[in-house]
Amino acid sequence: MTFKQHWLAWGVVGALAWPAFAAAPASMPFAAPDFRPGDSIGFDPAHTRFGFELRTRWGQRVDGRFPNHDGALVILPDGRHQVRIRLMTATVEVEGSERYAELARGERFFDAANYPVIEFVSEPHPAELAHDGGKLRGRLSMHGVSRIETFVVAPATCARPGRDCDVVASGSVDRDDYGLDRWRLALTDKVSFDMRVRLQDAPR
Repeated sequence: MTFKQHWLAWGVVGALAWPAFAAAPASMPFAAPDFRPGDSIGFDPAHTRFGFELRTRWGQRVDGRFPNHDGALVILPDGRHQVRIRLMTATVEVEGSERYAELARGERFFDAANYPVIEFVSEPHPAELAHDGGKLRGRLSMHGVSRIETFVVAPATCARPGRDCDVVASGSVDRDDYGLDRWRLALTDKVSFDMRVRLQDAPR
């Protein structure tokens, strides 16, 4: 094959291949390629964790978690993502102390009898946020109060966060903003939340 024939052959291959490359959709780091706009992908309960942290005035850390939760990643029609989370307060657990767990569920704190759910609905955001990390804004509803809050997503440790590794996010809110103002002498003003999320294999 002459140089000219070789060049022409590669030109034909390139011309045939280009439409396929041009039509390939942008990657969605927080969703596998088989998920499409309009899909709602639930969290994998076996690998998803939602926790909270309180600090006492004496520097002691109180770690809790929400063992019962629900949520999903929603892929919007324009390709952006939205995260929806529901945490059940009636089953809150505190590490190493059933007494503290009962106090956290009680009327002087989360008040599970009257406010059984903490809900977070994020603002629409680019899919790349789960991979690159950054700020995740959304509306947090807790203890009868609803406010816009900002949490921070950590950069991913794998190519497909939510599938091959956890999506990790954290942030703090002021207790007073939500009427969680009991035990001022014992607890600092902040409640810190953290999450580690994996997705299920198929839309629901």
